[in-house]
Amino acid sequence: MHFPTIEDYVGHTPLVRLQRLPGNTTNTILCKLEGNNPAGSVKDRPALSMIQEAERRGMIKPGDTLIEATSGNTGIALAMAAAIKGYRMVLIMPDNMSQERRDAMTAYGAEIISVSREQGMEYARDLASQMQQQGQGIVLDQFANFDNPLAHYKGTGPEIWQQTEGRITHFVSSMGTTGTIMGTSRFLKEQNAAIQIVGLQPQEGSSIPGIRRWPEAYLPKIFEPQRVDQIVDVTQAEAEQTMRRLAREEGIFCGVSSGGAVAGALRLSQQLEHAVIVCIICDRGDRYLSTGVFNSQS
Repeated sequence: MHFPTIEDYVGHTPLVRLQRLPGNTTNTILCKLEGNNPAGSVKDRPALSMIQEAERRGMIKPGDTLIEATSGNTGIALAMAAAIKGYRMVLIMPDNMSQERRDAMTAYGAEIISVSREQGMEYARDLASQMQQQGQGIVLDQFANFDNPLAHYKGTGPEIWQQTEGRITHFVSSMGTTGTIMGTSRFLKEQNAAIQIVGLQPQEGSSIPGIRRWPEAYLPKIFEPQRVDQIVDVTQAEAEQTMRRLAREEGIFCGVSSGGAVAGALRLSQQLEHAVIVCIICDRGDRYLSTGVFNSQS
């Protein structure tokens, strides 16, 4: 008898219907619960994909050192994937990321290099490539690695298509590396070109973990603008408030970027009828508890 290993349980996440937040509407809003992945986020998919595909090409082998700049979830997912596969993992991240995230990475055996909040992800990415040039390890580079969206083209997209029995009309996803929206969009549009793809970014001045407004020079190389039909700005307050409502009114305990995606889906729903809107719940809320973001009453 063949028993599965933990990597066999990456993906195949539930799709659930919101019951209260949408209000009185003819639309159906569905949430893909990516926090159900083994390391707790949607990033388990690309983390495993990038390592598996690099192995397949002979670029890396167990025992090698991998380096990645990350703001959180990818780092946790890569730390898990490296532990499964037998790699040394070095993660570079801004020092304003939540303690739970740092603790999860070190629990999986990863080493962390901190950069300041002011230096941010841009500097973390530059430092990763410097270290690679100095021969200190191999950068998988989630921002430019097409094995990132490939995970969603092969997994997330087909799962959503099957779970909605092809009835999906709109797909809403927060945009960070943009891997989720790129790969899922490509698959869904191949099935039905009329499906609308909506990307979420933070409004100017808002700080939402996991989603970004990238300066032009740092736009992820995997991002193809033609794959997104509409980009919606979401405020930090709106994302946080929706996140708290999801926990209190739907029993869905998730992070801030997921609150942003659902806020975008709810806004979209007000303009539509008889739509089937799918949004991505990127991760679980427990990795944000120390930030106090759940304590507000709004």
